[in-house]
Amino acid sequence: MMTKRIFLLVFLSSMLISCSIFKCKKKESISQLDGTWELNYISGPRIAFDGLYPNKKPVIVLNTKENTVSGNNSCNSYTGKLNVVGNKIDFTQPMAVTKMMCLDGQGEQVYMSTLQKITAYDITDDGKTLNFISGDIAMMRFTKK
Repeated sequence: MMTKRIFLLVFLSSMLISCSIFKCKKKESISQLDGTWELNYISGPRIAFDGLYPNKKPVIVLNTKENTVSGNNSCNSYTGKLNVVGNKIDFTQPMAVTKMMCLDGQGEQVYMSTLQKITAYDITDDGKTLNFISGDIAMMRFTKK
C-alpha cells in the first residue's frame, strides 16, 4: 500500500514538473506577443526605412487571449484574426483595412504585403524586440511600446 502511494506521488510530481518545464513555457512565449509593437525594420524595398515611413511608423497590436491583430500600417488602420501556434504565426487571412488616402507613397503597401509572407516569430530574451520571419529570413523587426 505504501509503495503504491509513493509511486503515485512520484508520478504526479513528475507530471507537474514536466508541465512547468515544457507546456507552460510555450504559453509564456505566446503571451509575450501581447501588446503594441512599433516597426523599426522591414526587408525588401530599395527605399530607405525613413523614406517609406516619413510621418508615422507602422504599429501592430497583438492579443493572444482574443486571437486578434490590429494596428496602423502608417496611414490606415487594420484589424483581423491572429493565428499563432507555437512560434508559427500567420497573417494570410483577410483583414479589414480603412481606406484613407495616403500621400506617403508605397510604405503602406510594402508593410501589408510583407505581413502576408510572415511564417514565424521570435522575441528576444529581454522581451523588447519582436522579429517576424519568412522561411529563415527576418523580414520585419518591431520594438515593444
